[in-house]
Amino acid sequence: MNEPFLSAIPIIEALESNGFEAYFVGGSVRDYLLDRKIDDVDIATSATPQEVKKIFSQTVDIGIEHGTILVLFDGIGYEVTTFRAESDYRDYRRPETVHFIRSLTKDLERRDFTMNALAMDKKGRIIDLFNGIQAINDQLIETVGDAKERFHEDALRMMRAVRFVSQLEFSLHMSTKLAISENAYLLKHIAIERILAEFTKLIRGSNKKQALTLLFDCQIIDYLPGFKDHTDKLKQCLELDVNELSENQTWLLILALIDVNEPMNFLREWRMPSKQMKYIVKALSVLKERYQSSWTVASLFYATKEIAIDAEVVYKTMNKQSIYMIKETIENEFSIMPIKTREEIVISGEDLINWFNRSGGPWIKDLLQQIELAILNKEIANDRDEIKGWSRTCNLPFANDC
Repeated sequence: MNEPFLSAIPIIEALESNGFEAYFVGGSVRDYLLDRKIDDVDIATSATPQEVKKIFSQTVDIGIEHGTILVLFDGIGYEVTTFRAESDYRDYRRPETVHFIRSLTKDLERRDFTMNALAMDKKGRIIDLFNGIQAINDQLIETVGDAKERFHEDALRMMRAVRFVSQLEFSLHMSTKLAISENAYLLKHIAIERILAEFTKLIRGSNKKQALTLLFDCQIIDYLPGFKDHTDKLKQCLELDVNELSENQTWLLILALIDVNEPMNFLREWRMPSKQMKYIVKALSVLKERYQSSWTVASLFYATKEIAIDAEVVYKTMNKQSIYMIKETIENEFSIMPIKTREEIVISGEDLINWFNRSGGPWIKDLLQQIELAILNKEIANDRDEIKGWSRTCNLPFANDC
């Protein structure tokens, strides 16, 4: 056993010393067996939330109605959740009621997939009641019990299953895949924000091409915001090498393929953060310009380094060309630019007003852009006197009046 489990063992020992059971559970145990990076651990216990709060001096009620207490220990927060059973679900997303229980078995059997229905004690011994280890060894994603029942409890589990295909490079068990195909329509009951969270994890995964293929095969694609009317165009991504694309690059590819008139409106359907939407829409504009012409120093500068890299990666991907060394090549181009941003120019619009003794107006923006280009093309240095002398030779009708 290794970190972060080792640091959390005192939490389990404190619960046990007070007469309760406690185990590491869920994804952290799965990832431990897969030798994957583990950021945090979850603990399940037979202690009720109130009993947990009596044992530990520092706690936060982050989800007490569902049995979860955040225990603060040595400056780290650990989610401790009471064993629970759940009643009938409403709206295919949440249980009507939650019952606290003392049985680990009953707690594990309500979980989504066998690979996640694992528990581990403080000595590293695995409790595997639903053949989760076998599923991990076989690299299969299989529901605990009846797949249809699990998906009717929470329809988002179907998106989670496909997301795990991308993240873990596993396959769907035949019964799980069939149940997803038959029940994909239940996703219409799920909040867009929850779907976006799963889709984001999916496109960050290393096996996203297979996962995207499953979205089509299982008819999930019809229940993703804005996708249904563009399925034929979106299928083109299955012919491309998309596994190396980042999150924003994948969104950029999606927008480039569907070619909607109002890309911002399309992204708003996903309830995406405003900053991310603006970035992707700007990158789409740059990508369209890239299709018209090769990069110049000026076009790279106005694109910005990050967007230029994303646009070029997607451009090459769409043309089935290698994306090897794109990042390094563009970073090198930026490293030798005389200026990296407009703010680095040593003069301002106020300087131009003083030099030409004129009031402000559109001419300032035009002249600053000409100065930028002259500096980028190394016609002049980023020097006040040199810029002032060069400005007098511009084609502005008043340039020689200063």
